[in-house]
Amino acid sequence: MGRTSKDKRDVYYRLAKENGWRARSAFKLLQLDEEFQLFKGVKRAVDLCAAPGSWSQVLSQKVGGQGSGQVVAVDLQAMAPLPGVIQIQGDITQLSTAKEIIQHFEGCPADLVVCDGAPDVTGLHDVDEYMQAQLLLAALNIATHVLKLGGCFVAKIFRGRDVTLLYSQLRIFFSSVLCAKPKSSRNSSIEAFAVCQGYDPPEGFIPDLTRPLLNHSYDFNQLDGPTRVIVPFVACGDLSAYDSDRTYSLDLDGGSEYKYTPPTQPPIAPPYQEACRLKKNGQLAKELLPQECSINSVDKLPQPLAIHTLLDPKVEDNEIHC
Repeated sequence: MGRTSKDKRDVYYRLAKENGWRARSAFKLLQLDEEFQLFKGVKRAVDLCAAPGSWSQVLSQKVGGQGSGQVVAVDLQAMAPLPGVIQIQGDITQLSTAKEIIQHFEGCPADLVVCDGAPDVTGLHDVDEYMQAQLLLAALNIATHVLKLGGCFVAKIFRGRDVTLLYSQLRIFFSSVLCAKPKSSRNSSIEAFAVCQGYDPPEGFIPDLTRPLLNHSYDFNQLDGPTRVIVPFVACGDLSAYDSDRTYSLDLDGGSEYKYTPPTQPPIAPPYQEACRLKKNGQLAKELLPQECSINSVDKLPQPLAIHTLLDPKVEDNEIHC
């Protein structure tokens, strides 16, 4: 499979590279802004789970580019620097991270908090939906520490059968909660975004990162009456925009000649970097079928490489993106 294959299969991946975005997800935030005017009047914005930084890029242009605007990006992973973006490599479940965010804003709360984070999916939909819900609630929890009254919160959500519980929780803190699906988000994906506007916590609510907003005493299947919340669903983006599930010709403009564009920012020390190096050198262990495995063949297998093998700092980009 050639390197241009993904450019044909994913038009937003290609457009992101051509427009200098670090990831295709930048278009999702841009299309959400077109629908909800998220950046209007925003001077301080926080990007949670920010790596690789495409949403931070958008915020730096839309908010940080206003002169007095400030953007803080938070992630456990290291992220390449971005102009106009203050980076915190920290845990969003820790109070120290919330304090550091406020410190960068000189004691002022944020106008906007966004989170495009997602767990490593397992393929087990119930597990993936639960993990995503917990990540969203962690983002909401830290948002209650740093978001101003009337502020806006946007976070990725997986639309599963238990999503009503999340909507109910969000409605406690925000006057308006909508579920939005940008055009650049694949139709085949259960991904959507909770757009929460008008932050207004309950009277007497005290933010506390040491306690989760939800615990396991909730019964996901018995929400009815006033506790059952059905939020409006909004499709974002121009209907004439590119279809994220369609394969397009490499010559999008009809007459222009296609030229491959490498990724804007290669990953920084990704977890799969060592596996890529071993694969290129033919050192990855080959899986043997039971009928192929005998005493003699097992004895001849190469010894496993030491786990603590150090990475060569001069790994080429094509080794990272294998």
